[in-house]
Amino acid sequence: MAQAVTDAGREVADRMAEAATAWLDSLDPAQREVAVGPAPGVGGEADDAAESERTRWFYTPTDHGGLTFHQQRPAQHRLVMRLLSTGLSEAGYTTVATVLGLENVLDRYEGFSVDFGWERGRDPGRYFLRVFGEPGGSRPWGWRFGGHHVSLHNLVVDGRVVATTPCFLGANPAGSPLLGGASLRLLGAPEDLARELVRSLNPELAARAVLLSRAPDDIVGGNSPRIDNGVQRTGLWRPGPRTPAEPASPVTGLHGADQEAVAIMAEPKGVPGAELDATQREVLRALLATYLDRVPAAVSPLPRYDDPDALGAVHFAWAGSTAAGEPHYYRLQGPRLLIEWDNTQQHANHAHAVWRDPESDFGRDVLAAHRAAHHA
Repeated sequence: MAQAVTDAGREVADRMAEAATAWLDSLDPAQREVAVGPAPGVGGEADDAAESERTRWFYTPTDHGGLTFHQQRPAQHRLVMRLLSTGLSEAGYTTVATVLGLENVLDRYEGFSVDFGWERGRDPGRYFLRVFGEPGGSRPWGWRFGGHHVSLHNLVVDGRVVATTPCFLGANPAGSPLLGGASLRLLGAPEDLARELVRSLNPELAARAVLLSRAPDDIVGGNSPRIDNGVQRTGLWRPGPRTPAEPASPVTGLHGADQEAVAIMAEPKGVPGAELDATQREVLRALLATYLDRVPAAVSPLPRYDDPDALGAVHFAWAGSTAAGEPHYYRLQGPRLLIEWDNTQQHANHAHAVWRDPESDFGRDVLAAHRAAHHA
C-alpha cells in the first residue's frame, strides 16, 4: 500500500511538471521574467531572500507575486488552469474555479464601487501564478497560485509532491441566491459540519470546546509564514503605493484575555476527538475531509485519520455563536495539522478557511533534509 501511494504521488508530481513546463514554454521572455522564481531551498544568503518571498503569502486582493491572467493570452489561461487541476481534486478544482468567478458576484454585491488603485477592484483576472525552479528537474521546484480568497502552494522534491500547504480558500459572499430559491454556498459543508459537531456536544464538552462567546474577526494565524505560539499575521497586503492601511489592532480584533483565549499555541485547545462518541468522530472526520480532500487523493493526508489514535488527537475548538447566520470561528488542531475557519465579516456572509501543516508548510522540513543530504 505504501509503495502504491508513493507511486501515485510521483504521478501527481509528473503531471504537475508536464503542465508547468507547457505553461512556461508558452511564455515570451518578458512574461517569463515575472513568472519564474529561484529554485526553493538550496541554501545561502541569496536563497534566504528568495525563500522569504516564496513563503510570503496572502489571501487578500493584493499582489501575490507572479504573472496574472491579464498579462497572458487566453490560450495561456487554459494552461494555467491545467496546472491548477494537477494540484487539486475534482471538487477542489471546481471550488477554486468558482471562487475566481465569485469576484463578479462580489463586485455587484458592493455596487461595482471598490477601488484598490488598479483598473478593477474585484477582478477575476487578477490571480497570480509563479513557478519556482525548473519543473521536473533534479533540484526542488514548486509553484504558487493566488489572488483574492485563493492561496495554493505546492513543492516537489526528488520527484514527489511533499507539501501542499498553506492551502487557503475563501468565499465572499459565503452564500448567494440562485434561481428557484437555491443558494450558492461554496464552503457550506465545512460550516455546517462544524456547527453540527459543536451543537452535539454535551454541556461539559461544550464548555471546553467553546473558547469565547465572541468570534475573532478573522482566522487567528492570519497569513503568517510560520505557526508558532501566539502567532499573528504579518501584513495582509503587499506594500505598494496604494496599499490599504493595515489596522493597528490584531487581525482578530480581540485584546487581552479574549485574545489569549483564542491564541494558537503548541498545546491544542478545545476537545480531543478521543473524547467524542462514535457519531461525533464520524462528523469530525467528515469535517477534516472538506479540507484535506482539496488536493488529489494520492497526496492527501486524509487516510491518516482512519487510525483512531490519529483522529483522537485532533482537537476541536469553537468561538462565537452556534446559531446559523451568526458570526463564528472554529479550529482543528493536532500533530501536523492546523485548520482555521472564520465567518464573521459582512454579517457572517464572508468565509475564510485555511489548512496548514505547522511542521511542513512550504515543505520547509523536507527542504532542510534535502539540503543536509545533498549540499552538506
